[in-house]
Amino acid sequence: MRRTLYITVSMLIIFVFSLCRKDKGKVGFGNYPSDVGKIMVYKCATSGCHNNLSYLASGGLNLTTWNDMFKGTNSGSSVIPFRADFSSLCYFVNTYTDLGIINSPTMPFNGSALSRQEVECIRNWINDGAPDVNGNIKWADNPLRKKIYVVNQGCDVVTVFDSETQLPIRYITVGNNAGIEIPHVVKVSPDGQFWYVVFVNNNIMQKFRCSDDALVGEAVLGANLDWNTFTITDDGKKAFCVAWTSNGHVASVDLVNMKLITNLPGLTYPHGVALNAANDSIYVTGQSGNFIYALDTALSMKNQIVLNGAPLTYSSSLDPHEIMLSPDKTQFYLTCEKSNEIRVLNIASYAVTTIPNIYNAKEMALSTSKNKLFITCMDDTTSFVGQHGCVVMMDVNFPYNIQKIKVGYMPHGIGVDESKKLIYVASRNIYSNGPAPHHTSVCNGRNGFVNYIDLNTLQVLTKRTEVSVDPYSVAVRK
Repeated sequence: MRRTLYITVSMLIIFVFSLCRKDKGKVGFGNYPSDVGKIMVYKCATSGCHNNLSYLASGGLNLTTWNDMFKGTNSGSSVIPFRADFSSLCYFVNTYTDLGIINSPTMPFNGSALSRQEVECIRNWINDGAPDVNGNIKWADNPLRKKIYVVNQGCDVVTVFDSETQLPIRYITVGNNAGIEIPHVVKVSPDGQFWYVVFVNNNIMQKFRCSDDALVGEAVLGANLDWNTFTITDDGKKAFCVAWTSNGHVASVDLVNMKLITNLPGLTYPHGVALNAANDSIYVTGQSGNFIYALDTALSMKNQIVLNGAPLTYSSSLDPHEIMLSPDKTQFYLTCEKSNEIRVLNIASYAVTTIPNIYNAKEMALSTSKNKLFITCMDDTTSFVGQHGCVVMMDVNFPYNIQKIKVGYMPHGIGVDESKKLIYVASRNIYSNGPAPHHTSVCNGRNGFVNYIDLNTLQVLTKRTEVSVDPYSVAVRK
């Protein structure tokens, strides 16, 4: 009797624990939640389409399992957690105008279109984070994840890339009003904890946390608009923002409290900005002219440095666009878009070295491991026949040693990921004769791309990643 009771109790305990055990997914549904999995397995990951045998001929998209789906496609990521509006998977399965974008060919290819209920099921699932059957959200597991940020100024979003896979993993809406605010530049703080963005069509600077890309604050820079660029002090406590107008402004911002400190007017078309090694002076390019400004960080003193030995002029001549401190912190690199050159300014002596034949020079990124400077030349149509734009590599130790790299279409933003030895190049692609996007966007305009250059070999990778409209600036979380 006692033995029978013991066996009965033991079996009851085992039964209860089996009821409490978390469901680890059902065989045949690929670790998707069952309602989504039925659609994926029976209508998408089928023979000749997006299964293990056929996906390479189907845009590289494998939908056999939840994990396979997040390996991406030939053009990037088909599903962005929490953002059905930026998930191209939704565009191709949708045939209902009130449910968002409709792209062709309609999927399932050569099959019956998904019902409204099925389309809504997929959209709602993605907007809830596209979790697996156990509730896991992709890319949410590591707050220290290395990331790359690409600002899309035609769509008021920042595309967040995973450094390990080079896949878009989030789309973060920036700005604080309904209009297109044109986010222009994104930068990551020196400690990698926060990223910041400023706007052409708004007067704010916004601060986001890198661990989860959540908005944590914003500072009002002043009544004026056209905030184009900024730089951050080495301790991450202050920023200096520049408004590019005929009566341009420089604003200093307390980044800890996100408060404006000072707003200085009276600069003529200022654009690029950089700090010296001591962080006690800032230098600002005068984009229409032949000079740069030198200011103290209290914004109480302002001088002008002529770059070509001629009388100072506010008329278009050199048109210095961007400025960057050299690795040894004794010089500034300046992209001069009108005179098609890089000028190297010795900070102590104001002596200038000129590196010619760099056409329409725009943005710069430095590889500290290779001691090389990379410059985007967005509208260079001279260096390569039939090519619109290129990237120029300049050896820091031998500045006249340059190499031109045929990459992208209208390359503008650029960033170096030292951990993966890759250069990210944002190709704006705003002209109709550029590469055709794989899909349309929720915003007006043509989607752009991110291209990649191998930092070791300087070879352009065959893959490219499609992002939203007008990718303009790149920042790397180290």
